[in-house]
Amino acid sequence: MQALETALRKLRDAGYKITEARRAVLNVLQESGGHLTSSQILARVGAYDPSIGRASVFRTLDLLTSLSIIRPTYFNSRTPSYVLMTQEGHHAHIVCTHCHATIELDDCHVGQLVQELEARYNIRLAGHLLEFYGLCPSCAAGKDTS
Repeated sequence: MQALETALRKLRDAGYKITEARRAVLNVLQESGGHLTSSQILARVGAYDPSIGRASVFRTLDLLTSLSIIRPTYFNSRTPSYVLMTQEGHHAHIVCTHCHATIELDDCHVGQLVQELEARYNIRLAGHLLEFYGLCPSCAAGKDTS
């Protein structure tokens, strides 16, 4: 629930109201753990509250992306899936290159790298996405032939 509370606070701090559409999109992403396409988000928001329209969902996705509350990721597709960023402004996972299983990483150990990049480029970083690719244990053992 902490990521949801952080997202709502970021919206308020940026001067935006917490509308039903914004709350619904954030709830859907929080409950799913992320990695939903806009179509999946739209369907789940519709189940959550049928009165929320398609345009509201897409405007909300654009706003949340611009505020670095969510980020699009591209897993073997041109269609992005969206993830809710953590309170610290990051999201990290491992993706199997064979079956596309995703392992969410609870901690991200790039703090030192962030500090080095900020110093080297004289920039203040607000967050990051970190993706690792490889074979999951089942695929590495040849058990998954999908």
